[in-house]
Amino acid sequence: MSKELKNYVAGQWIGSGTTFDKVSPFDGAHVATVHEASATLVDEAVKQGHEVSVGSNASIWGDLPMKQRLAVIHDLADRLEARVEDLVEAEVADTGRSYWQASVFDGARAARLFRAYADAAASLENRSMQFSGEMGFQGMWHSTRRPKGVIACICPWNVPLLMACMKVAPALVMGNSAILKPSEETPSSATVLAEAIAASDVPDGAFSLVHGFGAGSTGEFLALHPKVDAITFTGESGTGSAIMKAAADGLREVSLELGGKNAALVFDDARMDAVAEGMTRSAFFNCGQICFCTERAYVHRSRFDEFVEMMAETASGIIIGDRGYNGFSIGPLISHGHRDKVKALLDAVPAHGGEFVAGGGIPSFGDERDNGAFIQPTVAIGSPEDSPFVKQEAFGPVLHVAPFSDEDEAVALANDTQYGLATCIWTENLSRAHRVAPRIRVGHAWINSWQIRDLLSPLTGAKASGVGDQGGRLSLEFSSLPQTVTSRIFEEDSA
Repeated sequence: MSKELKNYVAGQWIGSGTTFDKVSPFDGAHVATVHEASATLVDEAVKQGHEVSVGSNASIWGDLPMKQRLAVIHDLADRLEARVEDLVEAEVADTGRSYWQASVFDGARAARLFRAYADAAASLENRSMQFSGEMGFQGMWHSTRRPKGVIACICPWNVPLLMACMKVAPALVMGNSAILKPSEETPSSATVLAEAIAASDVPDGAFSLVHGFGAGSTGEFLALHPKVDAITFTGESGTGSAIMKAAADGLREVSLELGGKNAALVFDDARMDAVAEGMTRSAFFNCGQICFCTERAYVHRSRFDEFVEMMAETASGIIIGDRGYNGFSIGPLISHGHRDKVKALLDAVPAHGGEFVAGGGIPSFGDERDNGAFIQPTVAIGSPEDSPFVKQEAFGPVLHVAPFSDEDEAVALANDTQYGLATCIWTENLSRAHRVAPRIRVGHAWINSWQIRDLLSPLTGAKASGVGDQGGRLSLEFSSLPQTVTSRIFEEDSA
């Protein structure tokens, strides 16, 4: 049954004169009618957020003692835990992923993120030091962290709930107002999150939910608003560049996690059983729609044929489109539009001399799933390194495989991209692994694993993969403004 999803601003659920339809990528069914926020409504969200974070009404949120604010956040986490089933249903409806995946990797982790950020903030220490000035003055300084103000949280569609919580949680914990703009493709779980916040003691105005699109719509209204103090965005690199340009007007801070064309390096001594498990996930998990997913694999020549045969068999055996399957499987791509983009890259493979050893097309089910946005897990060999399939981010379940002869060539191939987000290094020689990892220009390197990750660990990207740092303490620091208070210490009056 389809739903009506409204905006949440200043404690009120607000509709608009403009709506759009959200349809399921699983079978094309109608999921929701979504109200698009106008520029006027976004302006009201920003104004209300400013007042309760750093404005005249900051006493109810931004100036609230940390201990009291964290109690509110812990209560919110309790409320989210009580809504886990609703969160899972929303993720499944919007993305078409399986209930198993949404339950294990999405639902309960949202509540845990709010708790984790609250606990991390509780352990933030204020720094202090005594010093002597050049003119003989004695002094002492101490530093504190204050709310930054209004933070726009612009989120992607691939892991919508988790990404929303990773942005909203640190913003609220540090006393800011968070304005959440989910992707137009995934509005449902953001609405459940907003419902939980509305039922909590988070004051009206400290959180807003605004639906819409990017350019010419809600995303652009937020990025250009002069009273938005910072913007955190995860998504495509071109959009990130546009947001950074908009934020430059007013010198507002940005934190951008952007695209990737991640490479895996498989050396001659790699354990192929471990590689098989890890590469299956890194190439195909969430239908390849994870920013850390591997789209290029460079394999030592002595193991190349073995690896290609293994990955071709693996890709051909992956379960597709079974939302009730209790284990690893893949769902659809997020939309027909995105499938068209991925399919165009696949169609270019044979035109550039490459060949498919698995996949390359659209699966047929003979039922309503044929109305969905499914695509086959794909493994290709023989594509030139300068071809579109190798250079452009597909953001789908695709893997380019090519051989290398030595360590230097492997590193050069991995770095031959405009992106720099992540890599996987597969070898039993840990000296080599720790020698190679720093030579690859990425923000995150896994050794003999993939996506084994503490969500509070630092996350960054090199080159076109991002600007700024986030995760754990770094996100708390991005969400706050440091202030140094200095006092002079006078000598005792001898009189």
